Amino acid sequence: MYGRFAFCLLLLFCTPALQDEVRTEDTSREIFGTGDLGEERFGQQGRETEDADVSDVPDEESEIESEVERTHNEESDGDVEKKVTAGRRAKPQKKKKLHRVRPGQKKAVQGGEDVRLEEEMGRTNHSDREIGTDGEGVDERDEYGHVEEDENEERPKKKVKQGGKKEKKKKANKKDEKEDDELEEIERIVEPQSQECPTMGLESNRVEDYQMHASSLMRYGLGAHRARLNIQAGIIDDDMYDGAWCAGTSDHAQWIEVDARRLTRFTGVVTQGRNSPSRHDWVTSYKVLFSNNSHSWIPYSEDANGEDKVFDGNFDEDTPVMALFYKPVVARYVRLNPRSWNEEENDGLVCLRMELYGCPLPDPNNYYYGRNEATTSDQLDFRHHDFREMRQLMKEVNEQCPNITRVYKIGRSSEGRKLYAFEITDNPGQHEPGEPEVRLVAGLHGNEVLGRELVLLLVQFLCLEYKAGNPRVLALVNNTRLHILPSANPDGYEDAYAAGSEMAGWSLGRWTKEGVDLNHNFPDLTSILWESQSNKERGSRRSPNHHLPIPDWYNSEEAKVAVETRALISWMQRIPFVLSANLHGGDLVASYPFDLARSAWRGFEYTATPDDHVFRWLAFAYASTHRNMADGGQRPCHGNDFGKEGGIINGASWHTVAGSMGDFSYLHTNCFEVTVELGCDKYPHEVELPQEWENNREALLVFIEQAQRGIKGFVESADGGPIAGATISVEELDHDITTGEDGDYWRLLNPGEYRVTARAQGHTSITRSCDVDYEMGASECSFVLARSDPRRLRAMLRRLHRQRALARFRARRRGQDRTPLRPLEGLGARPLLRYYRWRAYRGHRRGHPRTRPRPITQSLLPRSHTTPPKTNTAVPLQQSSSIS
Repeated sequence: MYGRFAFCLLLLFCTPALQDEVRTEDTSREIFGTGDLGEERFGQQGRETEDADVSDVPDEESEIESEVERTHNEESDGDVEKKVTAGRRAKPQKKKKLHRVRPGQKKAVQGGEDVRLEEEMGRTNHSDREIGTDGEGVDERDEYGHVEEDENEERPKKKVKQGGKKEKKKKANKKDEKEDDELEEIERIVEPQSQECPTMGLESNRVEDYQMHASSLMRYGLGAHRARLNIQAGIIDDDMYDGAWCAGTSDHAQWIEVDARRLTRFTGVVTQGRNSPSRHDWVTSYKVLFSNNSHSWIPYSEDANGEDKVFDGNFDEDTPVMALFYKPVVARYVRLNPRSWNEEENDGLVCLRMELYGCPLPDPNNYYYGRNEATTSDQLDFRHHDFREMRQLMKEVNEQCPNITRVYKIGRSSEGRKLYAFEITDNPGQHEPGEPEVRLVAGLHGNEVLGRELVLLLVQFLCLEYKAGNPRVLALVNNTRLHILPSANPDGYEDAYAAGSEMAGWSLGRWTKEGVDLNHNFPDLTSILWESQSNKERGSRRSPNHHLPIPDWYNSEEAKVAVETRALISWMQRIPFVLSANLHGGDLVASYPFDLARSAWRGFEYTATPDDHVFRWLAFAYASTHRNMADGGQRPCHGNDFGKEGGIINGASWHTVAGSMGDFSYLHTNCFEVTVELGCDKYPHEVELPQEWENNREALLVFIEQAQRGIKGFVESADGGPIAGATISVEELDHDITTGEDGDYWRLLNPGEYRVTARAQGHTSITRSCDVDYEMGASECSFVLARSDPRRLRAMLRRLHRQRALARFRARRRGQDRTPLRPLEGLGARPLLRYYRWRAYRGHRRGHPRTRPRPITQSLLPRSHTTPPKTNTAVPLQQSSSIS
């Protein structure tokens, strides 16, 4: 008994000291962190306090495990209280607790591995200890990772404790495998399947102006923000929009740098000279330097001795030159330091344009980066397609949706490639009376490839959404006949495709193999229209305002007309298109006719059509639904800030173009066409296609739906037959349209009330009022024309001809018109002479001296008359009695 009492006193006096020691060790651990010494000390303390852990001797493997846990804990943001070692244990209590996982430890490993190990050791009573998920079960581990044991449960024997070392080995191996998997995942993200990284986006304006800096600049128009690949200068130099960055002084201390705003794996650079109408400046060699803080810079080197690499630059101002890095460099900042430049001119300048290749590295700590970037959820084929791949894609979409699609050809290119068109409608292959026809044409310039890929994405999207039952797509397909021409110049595209995205430059592939610019190769009907209007003002016959015929010289063999252009014209004449979009690239704007300035001596002049208000609405419908086109804060691509004007512009006020497809479509057919410039980069990289699809998807759908605006109807005769070629005129709009073979027509109009007249040869004309609502859907406005009496019609024509002839004759007598009289239908020279003599005799008998006849000579008659009068002069009647 005395022994027990002595033991209790000893325990009472020693317990506070032990607690102070443990508390001191805990405090030092929280302050200094986890170390090897601390691990060893806490491991010995655990062995002193618990005899069951005889196998937990700190050896090399346990130190490795502790080092892995310590490294992971330092990287995590967990509390310091959770950073405990595997050697520290707490005595089990009877009360159960919820499981607390140590930082860096997987639940699956704690649960699944322990269960498997227990099964291997022969434990059978483990079903009631499974780790629950989402509150379905209870984890019976304490805050140090050990299992709480119940009193009634049999405690494991030492055999189980002997497995602790193996268990730790497996856990360490699992952690190593986890880290290896994470590293492989990061490498998979950093190193994509394609070996080269995409462009950073200097040309496409993804890199902002404030990310570009330079050592000096000559003036603001030649600042660092102008050092973008393929940027174009203005018409004259020394303005706000020049075509490169030019240093203020020409020496080796000049540089230009780009801030990627995050760590990036740089793989190459493309350089280009200055775009200027009068100068020839470019850099012939340069160095590349990298930095992570923009203060200390490391030159790129491929030499084992550390010698700086000097890259070859350009040999002219337009051809891009690519330089790929043999060893990719991870950095945030990249700088180009010109070492030599073109000095053939006396005042050679240091000027360049560039594009960078780089893969942004994943940054989990940067939460806000890319949150506002649009990402697409459409499962489409986002890549560039050559001619064979394009044909295969169109075939696959046709096989997926055979009931609403059709692939056909409209002709061949100069190299024999077929011009494939894709049709989407509920009854492909035939025109439905009363249904508008819409066309989308891309690739008129072969190097402007974004429109080609967008329409290919559109056909995939419409097919998938139609099969999914999208009501908007169902209405579009059932009520519209859509024709898509992905590549109007396939030969030029193949040239640009072979060169690549950045190496095609600004003009490679623009023209056909025959050297023809298709957008300037259509008949110039605009000049013919203005000439006829000028003759009308001088008193000639009424000039036509629609369906102007193609000049004879255009169809001759001497005319330089591309075969692609003739195929397009034939296609436009066969199908009664109502609305069209001509997709281009190189800028961000929607332009509308006229494209040719009326004043020949002016390079740009606002030249409106009679339907200017309709064209402005069509262009704005596309620009306003585009994600960036109508944004006033958007950086201009080159020199014109179209965003301030809502993203639209009259074609002639931008730059005058003779023989454009839009002007020809308006004056030769019933179709209203708008030209859409889709972006600054004519040939964007494949990684930018999803973003561009999101920018243009809604705009394409909204534009196609505009074919349902205005008025529509049929023109029929009284007996119920359709009247083809009937003219539909709108009051105060000097542009008419004609009906199709089925007597149907579509006239695009803005909301309002209009007076519409339908007329046809051999029928009486009818005028009625037609209203156009603001809601989507064309208003019905049909006509029934009665046949006119032929005899009455001939009498009216004869009376009209006489009135015109008399007016011309009186004007000639007064000396106001010296042009010869034209021969009149039904009236020859003799009947006309007898008529005027009768008029003169009638005036003399009535006693009107002012109507006394004057001599009528042959010179007053039309020169084209072949039958001359019997006498050259007419004798006055008052002198006839004196002549014998």
